[in-house]
Amino acid sequence: EGSFVEPLACVLRGQRLAGLRPGSTVLVIGSGISGMLHINLAKALGAGRIVATDISKYRLDAAKQFGAAHVFDAKDYTPNALREINDGRLADLVILCAGAATALNQGLQSVDRGGTVLFFAATDKGVTIPISVNDLLFRNEVTLTSSYAGNRADHVVAVDLIRSRRVQVAEMITHRLSLEESVLGFKLVAEGRDSIKVIV
Repeated sequence: EGSFVEPLACVLRGQRLAGLRPGSTVLVIGSGISGMLHINLAKALGAGRIVATDISKYRLDAAKQFGAAHVFDAKDYTPNALREINDGRLADLVILCAGAATALNQGLQSVDRGGTVLFFAATDKGVTIPISVNDLLFRNEVTLTSSYAGNRADHVVAVDLIRSRRVQVAEMITHRLSLEESVLGFKLVAEGRDSIKVIV
């Protein structure tokens, strides 16, 4: 479980910088390990409605387990689908845990007026996004921010969150492998389908 301290500290700092507030609607795009930690922490911090997307049914099922009220296959997700399950509104906070251009565009189209988009994943080299300054920023007061790492205080809080089980990291470990099985571990992580956290 200690291997989660550093990534959880990063997630904690990201949500702090993004200004997550209790009762907020949070959309997490990409339900890998970072996405799962964001879902679970947002739930622990009192988010009102958490919605998740991914291309893997396995991970969407896991997202529900860790706190997502609604999940969507990323290929089928639209901002209108979010409005349908969120009283006609978009998300107060969009957390981008996937770096694909389609995911970035989905996120920018899914943030409500006055909301925030947190960029939490690297992209391929050269990926850019089209932004309408008037529509997204000036008229709707959307905040775009990013986060990369946690500081010392975030690590201390992360340890406390894990110790108290407010964030459930043990349940995210899907595979425990011996050193001899390391190749399998890397294969599982690279495929990114039927695993969340692989421990060697």
